[in-house]
Amino acid sequence: MIQRFYLDTSVIGGVFDSEFEEHSTILMEKVKLGQIKAVISEVTENEVMKARKEIRDFYNSIPKVNIEFVEITKDAVLLADSYINDKVVGKTSRNDCLHIGIATVCKVDILVSWNFKLIVNIYRIRGYNSVNLKLGFPSLEIRSPKEIVE
Repeated sequence: MIQRFYLDTSVIGGVFDSEFEEHSTILMEKVKLGQIKAVISEVTENEVMKARKEIRDFYNSIPKVNIEFVEITKDAVLLADSYINDKVVGKTSRNDCLHIGIATVCKVDILVSWNFKLIVNIYRIRGYNSVNLKLGFPSLEIRSPKEIVE
């Protein structure tokens, strides 16, 4: 069975960032080849559409058959609000919280991000998963592209 990876915008944009290019490119090639299903939310898509043209064009080049588009649900909003209320992150991190909440509700295999400050951070991950479990949701696996492709 093909794994479902929720991708935040940093992974897609990482293809055009010298620091993240190598691992983002490998991961995105796996998506393009259909080896991984990219789970993309309207949050990710909205952020990509505000990004540079080369990032938008790259996103649009991904075969749609290899993307699972998911919407923001009431449960995802509940989780996002709870992450903020439990002070896992601050109010200015709402989109990051929505990414986590959506990925949790959709029961993806892994959420993939380059955001080490607010997402791929052991203390934040523990906080997100503590909230998830408290509210009856599963814990969420969160990794960087480097951890996945190496």
